Amino acid sequence: MKTVALFIPCYIDSIYPDVAMATAKLLKENGYKVVYPKEQTCCGQPFFNSGYKDEAKKLAQKFFDIFNSYDYIVTPSASCIATVKVHYEKLLGKEKFETLKEKSFEIVEFLHDIVKLKELDISFPHSISLHKSCHGLRELNLATPKELNLPYQDKVTDLLNLVKDIEIKPMQKDEECCGFGGTFSINENELSVKMAKDKLQNFKASDAEYFVGYDCSCMMHLKSVSDFEKMDVKYLHIVEILAGLKS
Repeated sequence: MKTVALFIPCYIDSIYPDVAMATAKLLKENGYKVVYPKEQTCCGQPFFNSGYKDEAKKLAQKFFDIFNSYDYIVTPSASCIATVKVHYEKLLGKEKFETLKEKSFEIVEFLHDIVKLKELDISFPHSISLHKSCHGLRELNLATPKELNLPYQDKVTDLLNLVKDIEIKPMQKDEECCGFGGTFSINENELSVKMAKDKLQNFKASDAEYFVGYDCSCMMHLKSVSDFEKMDVKYLHIVEILAGLKS
C-alpha cells in the first residue's frame, strides 16, 4: 500500500477543515495509506509571489525535508501545489525540485491521472456551475485553456460526471480570474472586488444552485464579496461532492 502525505495549506486548515477531511476520505477509499505530517507549514507562496525569495527558500527547504520521504504528496489546493510543481526549482535547485514535482499532486489531478477513477457510488441531485481557477487551469493543466488551439480535455468535469444526478450548468467566462490572486486582492483591492462581482454575476446568470471550484482561495475571496453584497451563494469544493459529504 502506497503512502500519501496530505498537504493541507494554512487557510484550508483554519477555514475549510471539511475540505481536508473529504480529501483524506477519498484517498483512503481508493486504497492509499494517508498520513498528515503535523510539522508542515506554509509552502512559501505568499513570500515567493511578493519577492521575498530568501524567506520562501527556507519554507521550500522545510517542505522538502518534511514531505520528500513519502510516495505521494496530495493537496486540495491548486495554487499551493502549483508553487511546488512549477516554482520550487528557483528555490531548491533542479534535483530537489524534480524529486518533489514527480510525486506532488492536486487532488483532482491525482484522482484522474494516478487513481484513474472511473466510478463513484454517490448521488448529488443538484445543479452546479464550475469555476476553473487560474493555477489549476494554466499551471497544472486540469483542463485545456480555451485560448489555446489544442484538443480539449477537462479532468474536473470528467470526475464530476461520475456523480449520479448532478447537473453541470455552463457559466459564462468560467475560466476568467475571480480577482483574488493572494496579495493582488490587497494591493489592487478595487479591481479585485470588481472582478469578483463580475464572476458572481456570471454565476447568478447560470441559475445553478451551487458554485463549485477546486481552489478554496478563490471560494474564500468570492464568499467575502458575496456576503458583503448580501448575495445568497452556496459554495462547495469539488472534493465535498466527490467524497459524498454533500447530498
